[in-house]
Amino acid sequence: MADLNTIFESRAYLPVHVAGDFAAFGGDPNFVLSLARGLKVIEAFQGHTEGQSVADIARRTKLSRAAVRRLLITLEFLGYAESNGRAYRLTSHVLKLGFSYLSSASLPTIAQPELDKITEALDESSSLSVRDGDEIVYIARSSAKRVMSVGLSVGSRLPAYCTSMGRVLLSALPEEQLGAYLERVEVKSHTPKTITDKKIIGDIIRRVRSDGFALTDEELELGLRSIAVPVRTRHECIIAAMNIGVHAARVSAGEMIHRFLPILQESANNLSQFLR
Repeated sequence: MADLNTIFESRAYLPVHVAGDFAAFGGDPNFVLSLARGLKVIEAFQGHTEGQSVADIARRTKLSRAAVRRLLITLEFLGYAESNGRAYRLTSHVLKLGFSYLSSASLPTIAQPELDKITEALDESSSLSVRDGDEIVYIARSSAKRVMSVGLSVGSRLPAYCTSMGRVLLSALPEEQLGAYLERVEVKSHTPKTITDKKIIGDIIRRVRSDGFALTDEELELGLRSIAVPVRTRHECIIAAMNIGVHAARVSAGEMIHRFLPILQESANNLSQFLR
């Protein structure tokens, strides 16, 4: 699943008459420029809980302030944004956009019983995610009654390079696309154990291809260990990843591989039977 920035950077159409970031789509009469701009403005709020000014969003989207102001006023009129006179914030109404996807997609619905089964059997949290650009997005989750400082829920986004599900999903990329990803992605240390050497990350992802699973050990958060496997269609296309997350002090890496991995693989295989 490509994000908007990936789509906007595509050169599927030659520039014709549309100026700005969307020039590549000027040759397609079906492309709705105003909708694309509105969606890009919504995406500009990601990671900025303090609110955004017109100037902030114009800078991030590379749209004119006048265009951004009109789009924000429209979003406010429709209930998707609110303003205190200086800064804009998105409202909870925006969640309807995400829930429209979740309610129309069969994958989260089909996966939930399998995730619940894993959590019931192991008393550990399990999740399902898909790749969105350079991140993973949680689309289904079953939480154990344990306290973890990483607050994860449906819709949560995490970097792909340092997460077990992210590495599984990256392993599905052809080598050329994987190389392009490693070249552009900005890596940072989330913990002292986070692997930031891109060559090593690439080698790990290639090993995931042959191993059929990924194990991360306190790279996203100290104390958090995770193991993930791919979810494939009946035609062997990887469309999602499924994982189990545990507290490192409670479950060793060896136990995750020998006891947890078979259960995870069985659930992923069960899910695959329903996917074309």
